[in-house]
Amino acid sequence: MRQSPIFLQPVFQERIWGGEALRQHFGYPIPSTRTGECWAISAHPAGESTVRGGQYAGLTLGQLWSEHRYLFGNAEGERFPLLVKLIDAQTDLSVQVHPDDAYAARYEGGQSGKTEGWYVLACQEGSEIVYGHTCKDQDEVRRLVAAGEWKRLLGRVAVQPGQWFEVPSGVLHALGAGLLVYEVQQNSDLTYRLYDYDRLDADGQPRQLHLEQALANISMLPLPLRKSPEKLEQQGVCIVTLIENRYFGLQKWAIQGGADLAQPAAYLLVSVIAGQGQIQTRSGIFCFQQGDHLILPTEAAQQFSVQGDSEWLVALPPNAQTKTQGCTNMSLCQ
Repeated sequence: MRQSPIFLQPVFQERIWGGEALRQHFGYPIPSTRTGECWAISAHPAGESTVRGGQYAGLTLGQLWSEHRYLFGNAEGERFPLLVKLIDAQTDLSVQVHPDDAYAARYEGGQSGKTEGWYVLACQEGSEIVYGHTCKDQDEVRRLVAAGEWKRLLGRVAVQPGQWFEVPSGVLHALGAGLLVYEVQQNSDLTYRLYDYDRLDADGQPRQLHLEQALANISMLPLPLRKSPEKLEQQGVCIVTLIENRYFGLQKWAIQGGADLAQPAAYLLVSVIAGQGQIQTRSGIFCFQQGDHLILPTEAAQQFSVQGDSEWLVALPPNAQTKTQGCTNMSLCQ
């Protein structure tokens, strides 16, 4: 049986810091004016994507992974490894940190840790993120936290659309107000809040903090080096590799007019961030538009073509091989 692109229905999550940007930017039917997250490609039990149509319509991504593993190149693993989100930060998110795999396995019932990354889709002028800290050791971190010296503790970085930030487990971080962000991460929802600006929830209560867990996980290692991304072009498409690590890869594809494509990864997680068009595989022709999220399963990923002008963010599973043809016209990559 031919393998077709698998279009997914996302799950929306209300958050105290959310807004309406997901509807304004992508036309999504969000549930409220405080919609903070679109769990776009998710097999996490807190919000599973479902297949939107075709022969697997109505199945969750978790069911696909468990019952139809051939769609994913028979990849190993009990759980689908990745989670893709869109995040609308109308106000500041809490300052937080995520555990690594070893800590999560020991203290969180065998769960995986959480390394993630952000691609800035849009932002207000002056938007920034919390990224890292200023301290030389754990004792200094604890002193500044105890004293509430947040301005001295927190590293802040101004951001612009099109920027990419890797956020490994252990890195102190927070999205700032006015940001619309694509996030790819390990399939985990473990978050330890260190600071939440003393704000109250809908019931007038402070949100829970996790001081000891957060302090135990804050890394003293340098922040990841910000390398210039690799830019490669084939006929009709520029592929910019933003990152390849042990947990995931991420590429941005800019397609102009049309392109014939082939990727040796076991499967591709595609988020259409601009434009519209058609994907043609051996099983047929499939229309897509801005805001769609889909999986190109093993057979489809090996050889397909795209028509139309569009921009994609393409997440790749762990250990994916992502070799592409060399560039011939770098102007499309700018």
